[in-house]
Amino acid sequence: MEYGGTVPTDAPDPSIASEARLRSIPFPVFELRPQPAVTRTPITGFAEGSGPAGLTDMSVHLSYALWRVPEDHGDPRNERELDERTRRSIEEEPPWGRPPWLIEQARLHLYPMLWEATRTAWHASPDAERHSLSQQLVDHTNHVLRNSFREQLGIPAGPTRTTEWRVKPTAIAEASLEVDGEHRSAIHIDTDPFVYAVVFRVDEHTVSTNVFPRDSLPLLNLSLTTLV
Repeated sequence: MEYGGTVPTDAPDPSIASEARLRSIPFPVFELRPQPAVTRTPITGFAEGSGPAGLTDMSVHLSYALWRVPEDHGDPRNERELDERTRRSIEEEPPWGRPPWLIEQARLHLYPMLWEATRTAWHASPDAERHSLSQQLVDHTNHVLRNSFREQLGIPAGPTRTTEWRVKPTAIAEASLEVDGEHRSAIHIDTDPFVYAVVFRVDEHTVSTNVFPRDSLPLLNLSLTTLV
């Protein structure tokens, strides 16, 4: 079903289909351990590729709203700084109304977002170089930096060939990560001023990469749990 212009007040909640697809993923998917400072957003991101033999790769991307005052989600200190136009677009109801699920999803934009912070990626035939732990961690980290920290990094709007801001494999070091209550061998990037990133191998085909804004770290328990 397609909608043009406005979303009818009786439009179906897309998070229902998103959650159903998430529950059907054929490999383990990991999320931040449920904790007071974060709420997983209702729409999951998916990406996949295919070839003559069928599915070649698939990834699941989870984002979270961050609560600076976890015990009271209504506390204004939870909100991020917004210009007046953006705030009105979130809070004011248009004359034609909005479905309840859209109102709730819009309100999440009042708060800091851990955008695509946890990613689980599966490859049918992993390439030793392109799909190595270090390369997947670097790729995810640069993806978050490019999309969430453009202003801080001085990346101009639109297409650009500048690469000075990118993290490199030389930034990677050994680490450990708690997963389902057990410590797993991992590697991380702990030298970037804007993000912290860590990855562990789930199995031969699957890895979990995780990239968090550095200023959110004091509020987070950096441990993962199996979602599905």
